[in-house]
Amino acid sequence: MLFPFILLSLGLALVLKGADYLVDGASSLAKRLRLPEIVIGLTIVAFGTSAPELIINLFSSISGKNELVLGNIIGSNLFNTLFILGIAGLIYPLDFQGNSVRKEIPFSLLVTMVFFFLANDHFLFKFAANRLSRFDGAILLVLLGFFLYYTFGLSKIKLDSPDKINVYSLPKTWVLIILGFGFLFLGGKLVVDYAVIIARELQVSEKLIGLTIVSMGTSLPELATSVVAALKKRCDLIVGNVVGSNIFNLLLVLGVSTQISPISYNTGFNLDISILVLGTVFLLLAIIFFRPRKLDRREALVLLVIYIVYLVLIISRR
Repeated sequence: MLFPFILLSLGLALVLKGADYLVDGASSLAKRLRLPEIVIGLTIVAFGTSAPELIINLFSSISGKNELVLGNIIGSNLFNTLFILGIAGLIYPLDFQGNSVRKEIPFSLLVTMVFFFLANDHFLFKFAANRLSRFDGAILLVLLGFFLYYTFGLSKIKLDSPDKINVYSLPKTWVLIILGFGFLFLGGKLVVDYAVIIARELQVSEKLIGLTIVSMGTSLPELATSVVAALKKRCDLIVGNVVGSNIFNLLLVLGVSTQISPISYNTGFNLDISILVLGTVFLLLAIIFFRPRKLDRREALVLLVIYIVYLVLIISRR
């Protein structure tokens, strides 16, 4: 039983390292092509944080593992919103700038609700079955286009410059890109294969494995980035990292996954989405009403408690 966990962990490590290599190599290449750093940050780096979820979902979609696809995305967004922001807020109370409060967090909530309505065809509209069709995925991709358009517009008024981008020699740049794709491919295959094996051996659902082990593993880059940002007191970077990742997960990853294969939706995920909506609404209310534009340690602790209670609930119902 230990061997599948080792290979699953190896797969996650390869996926995370592959995303890191791909971002470094692609950023270096983009810099060589003289693209502005802010454009690189909002496209290549943003894509890189969602690459682990994307590659695992591509393999899951091809294999018809719908519950793993949805569990990975919903679980990652729950982990980002409740656990990562909770940990970061305990390290240092988070002050948020106006744009994050007024636009990005509400947009993340809107995207979550759109996903809920698109997925619950039978539950809400009495259609034959609940599924995310290719048309639904196209809607998500169109919303992604609107978000990117807004983000690029916002970049013109932001004063903070992104972190320095390393420019490597051309051979090293291509080696990083090739290694990145290779690690992502191999790691994604290992994660999907052994997540299914572990679910069968533990006699639990692929949904539970996706919501816990896989989603937590793919969210490690966001966790590391947010902890470092909290230690450096770069609060706006934290909310941008977490909320941006949530939006990319729902719009890019699910949008692309549905184009490969329509996804059957289990209404059991409605509980998980409800917790995600609850956490996002609490975050918005805490920032706006409890203490303007601030998430203090008490509120961060509430987010962590919600996540822990949620984990106990889904594991006990396995």
